Amino acid sequence: MAEYIPMSRSGYDKLKAELRHLEDVEMPAVAKRIAEARAEGDLKENAEYHGARESQGMLQAKINLLNDKLSRAQIIDLSTMPKDEVAFGATVVVKDLEFGDEETFVLVGAGDENYDEGKILITSPLAQGLVGQKVGQKVEIDVPAGKMRFKILEIRYEE
Repeated sequence: MAEYIPMSRSGYDKLKAELRHLEDVEMPAVAKRIAEARAEGDLKENAEYHGARESQGMLQAKINLLNDKLSRAQIIDLSTMPKDEVAFGATVVVKDLEFGDEETFVLVGAGDENYDEGKILITSPLAQGLVGQKVGQKVEIDVPAGKMRFKILEIRYEE
């Protein structure tokens, strides 16, 4: 999977800092737990040892995932984005045509997503359905839960 992952500079830096923390703080702590548990003797029935080894495996998987994301990162310069249509970094205000309520989405890259704040990944089905659309257009988007229908009310880019 050589596909690039769009992200902002801040999202990239956030992921890089998380990776550094996992490698420099978390992994040595788990290694210490393994060493302490190993020193207690018989490893077959040593729950501490097995728990620490499992933690190490999950931590390594997360480190590998972050390394993969960072290696495929493409930093997007928001100043080059079209201002009249939905693209990476856009804040989009839409009207849900089924329920009539307004929703606001910010299309972000990996590391910046926060679904509670409406910051959705640019690679998500919802964001992909909005990309390229203009104010006033109606869109129908296939998402895992079915179809969503929106009218785009506003597009803005915040610096």
